[in-house]
Amino acid sequence: MSSNKTYENELAFQADRRKATVEFIKIISDLWYDRSIELVLFRNQLIDRTVSQILNLHDYAGKFVQKPISIFDSVEIAQAIKSLNIPPAKLDIGKLTYEYHLEENQHNNATAFIARKLKDARKNGEIAPKDVILYGFGRIGRLIARELMTRTGSGSQLRLRAIVTRGDITAEILKKRASLLRNDSVHGDFPGTVSTDIDKNALIINGTTVYVISANSPENMDYTKYSINNALVIDNTGAFRDKISLGKHLKSKGVDKVLLTAPGKEIPNIVYGVNHKAYNPDTIDIFSAASCTTNAITPVLKVIEDSFGVKNGHLETIHAYTNDQNLVDNFHKKYRRGRAAGLNMVITETGAGQAVAKALPSLEGKLTSNAIRVPVPNGSLAILNLELETKTSLNGVNTILKKYALEGDLVEQIKFELSDELVSSDIVGSSAPSIYDSKATIVRADGKNIIIYIWYDNEYGYSHQVVRLAKYIAKVRRYTYY
Repeated sequence: MSSNKTYENELAFQADRRKATVEFIKIISDLWYDRSIELVLFRNQLIDRTVSQILNLHDYAGKFVQKPISIFDSVEIAQAIKSLNIPPAKLDIGKLTYEYHLEENQHNNATAFIARKLKDARKNGEIAPKDVILYGFGRIGRLIARELMTRTGSGSQLRLRAIVTRGDITAEILKKRASLLRNDSVHGDFPGTVSTDIDKNALIINGTTVYVISANSPENMDYTKYSINNALVIDNTGAFRDKISLGKHLKSKGVDKVLLTAPGKEIPNIVYGVNHKAYNPDTIDIFSAASCTTNAITPVLKVIEDSFGVKNGHLETIHAYTNDQNLVDNFHKKYRRGRAAGLNMVITETGAGQAVAKALPSLEGKLTSNAIRVPVPNGSLAILNLELETKTSLNGVNTILKKYALEGDLVEQIKFELSDELVSSDIVGSSAPSIYDSKATIVRADGKNIIIYIWYDNEYGYSHQVVRLAKYIAKVRRYTYY
């Protein structure tokens, strides 16, 4: 075959792939907006993705399972899902496609396969939507707002109804709040519309009214006058961190649950996917989502502890600078954090080593920890140096972590990274709180000492963990298939 003919065939194949992807995008949108069925591809979000982004995700999926997964396969499975009467759900089409090919001799067609795989979907029961109030509107608050409003769909789960901030609310302040939500120097533009309504004291996000309310303290608010009832307050101010101060939210009308986006005292500290099932939202009203670093290391530590046992270890987190540090050298209550964040590596402390034990009690007293803040605005790296109970190998560590990233209770938490070239900017925007760098792991000759590198988007990945936990607390988790 001539090179020109080969090239023409390649062009035709690429055109077919892109047309199939357009069809796939339409099915994704129809399922999401009409039936609250969300499709993901090995945990990677597909809603509002471009043709090229979806094709790149399929390339990653094929490398991950070491078997080609084409867009044509995904279209076939998506069509089968659409043809069946499935209730609201979150389905990993990558896993379904992979399993379909493994079992291709056991089914007459894709529809029969999907009907069998998702036969338990109807057992999940009805979901009552939950009102959400964001108390504070900083880095994490705005990212949570973005996620809630982007994934609102038909509004069957979490509904962002209000944002509470300090100080007066004027037309200028509302415009500034809208601008900070719309534009982000790290995460890019918000994929939607944001405007203001000064008469309502509200932001209009994707055409939906979200009230902006002024308050200097959390108690004695009346949210019911905004038609907000039985709401979940997500407190991301960092000002209230214990049971008594967070309990003030519960004194306000229209509130029945509180979630703190920081480590908390005298309340459950939860890493979703690891220990959330130990706490019943029917009997507990105040929760903590722990810290971004704790959410990054705990899923991987659970895998290592369950598989090999951990004698002891040290955590060093190389963390992006935060708003707590000074932009230029100036007075700070902590010595080193007073130095210019954009110019220095700054040694500081982290409580993540001890905090892990709240989710994994078997690691109590086994980990020391420290942190180094570095001059990047987002994207962090945790290094775990662990002594194990049982010998292993590099292949042993990678195999077990890949298994947990593919199936089980931690598939949303652990992303198994295959790249030889991974750097911090590459993980910005990852919804997984824990990105295992499989190419960086070191296992010493004795097989009992390992060094693991875990990347994490300390803003976006953590915000997703907060939303996952919020859905659990609000009891709006749909049927899932991962």
